[in-house]
Amino acid sequence: MTVVSEFFLLGFQIYRDLRNSLFFLLLVIYCGTICGNLLIIALVSTSKNLHTPMYFFISHLSISDILLSTDIAPNMFYIVLNNGGTMTFMGCIAQLCFFCSLETFECLLLAVMSYDRYVAICNPLRYSSIMTSGHCVISTIICCLFGFTIALFYVITMITLNFCGPNIIDHFFCDVVPLLELSCSDTFIVHLIMFLLGVPALFIPTTIIVVSYTYIILSILRIPSNTGRQKAFSTCSSHLIVVSIFYGTIFSVYLVPTKGRTLTISKVLSLLYTVFTPLVNPIIYSLRNKDIKKTVQEICHKRVIW
Repeated sequence: MTVVSEFFLLGFQIYRDLRNSLFFLLLVIYCGTICGNLLIIALVSTSKNLHTPMYFFISHLSISDILLSTDIAPNMFYIVLNNGGTMTFMGCIAQLCFFCSLETFECLLLAVMSYDRYVAICNPLRYSSIMTSGHCVISTIICCLFGFTIALFYVITMITLNFCGPNIIDHFFCDVVPLLELSCSDTFIVHLIMFLLGVPALFIPTTIIVVSYTYIILSILRIPSNTGRQKAFSTCSSHLIVVSIFYGTIFSVYLVPTKGRTLTISKVLSLLYTVFTPLVNPIIYSLRNKDIKKTVQEICHKRVIW
């Protein structure tokens, strides 16, 4: 039986003035994340020029970013303001479930998006027959189901553990590693299951992305003109930047050895992929994408005329 009924999350443990500044900064980032991603979703939904597979995947990435930020941010605000806060055991497990499913979904979706760019650049004549609307919907559903399934396995294994004290988590949300460190059960089997599930969920999409971009780069280098190479690379540069930021922070938190790393650095790295990355994604796709900028300009022009 689990003795611990709630956990106390320490957050960042800083002075009051710094807490207020950090709270304001995180609140602005969260509001910017929601508005930026909602803008992407609205543009893709309403503009016929953006009804393509690439923007279909971008809109679902924005939905995932909104859900991920909303899963972490509200409770994090309370923790920052109060220099810590409690969360029930089931609330912690629920947050972990949503977090794991959304992170896995994004890993897989970014891999699907890289394959989409591969087909667009390496097989442009077959693009419309390969990346049909049906295939895009099925790919997104499969990514969602895989994410939920892996998160469900994580939750089931966590519920089977005993937590008999202490109940203090030195983090700002319920992550897998801090929870396992608090368990008074033998976690070897749990670590093994999570390794068998987590490693393929991370490395298979990474392999797809690396292979796709290897072929993309080789195809771009074979283009004779500089203008053609620049045009081809511009179609996938935004996605490559998003992939680099997302996978860079994920690998640094979960795969790089933590020996010698302070808890503060771990929290900052966690902030990068839970709070800052969902904000950066719509900015990158907006600033580096001519189609989206053109659509925004057309909408603004229509509003001015009206």
